[in-house]
Amino acid sequence: MNDAERLCHDPAFRLIGSEKIWDRGAALTSRFQIFETEKLGEEENFVGLGRLNRALIGKAGAMDSACRAVLDMDSAEIPVYGEQDQTAYNGHFESTCYHPLLLFNREGDCLAAKLRPGNVHSADDWEELLLPEIERQQKLGKEVVFRADAAFAKPKIYEALEERGVKYAIRIPSNDSLERDLAELLTRPVGGPSHKPLLRYKSFLHQAASWETARWVVAKAEFHSGELFPRVGFIVTNLEADSGR
Repeated sequence: MNDAERLCHDPAFRLIGSEKIWDRGAALTSRFQIFETEKLGEEENFVGLGRLNRALIGKAGAMDSACRAVLDMDSAEIPVYGEQDQTAYNGHFESTCYHPLLLFNREGDCLAAKLRPGNVHSADDWEELLLPEIERQQKLGKEVVFRADAAFAKPKIYEALEERGVKYAIRIPSNDSLERDLAELLTRPVGGPSHKPLLRYKSFLHQAASWETARWVVAKAEFHSGELFPRVGFIVTNLEADSGR
């Protein structure tokens, strides 16, 4: 739209359009409405745009010799200010919105996206975007690693990734059981507070009630100057590291 505003005054574009509209210009922003609603709204073209985006990223990925593909999944808020179809109020964002699901590579390129109603859970339809991309990357001979926040801490996701040999690191919400396993790290250090945050880590096997098997959890406790309680975070993972790291 920004380009159209500039190009509608360009003499070459006016001539390309027609001498009859010389005084109005050819690249009019008002004409994008037809393109967006009639052309892009057709199912074939809509699906084709997604394929085109993925194909372009695939060409760039083919030039990358990395043997590991890192995938990040997240949801986003798209606020609306009218009566658009399938919009709904989302209590987390406190707005009427769409709630799309997005899949990125580690360079930040969007590999896949799905527009969803505003009131769905963050992880809804995760398999529709994630599983085809895992298959695509594995066919290229790459090891796949998946990262996500606590909204995607679901046993079905862990199991699907493990079945496909995918490594993952997914944040999980804190609870009393996890904090009991971390109790020895939550004691405030003796002495005056340091201006530099003090970080403590611990890894342990944990099995939540909804899990069929125990999994590794990595915990981090951060002590910051001027804060009474430490900041605590937990990640469930099947990644492996050297004991020294």
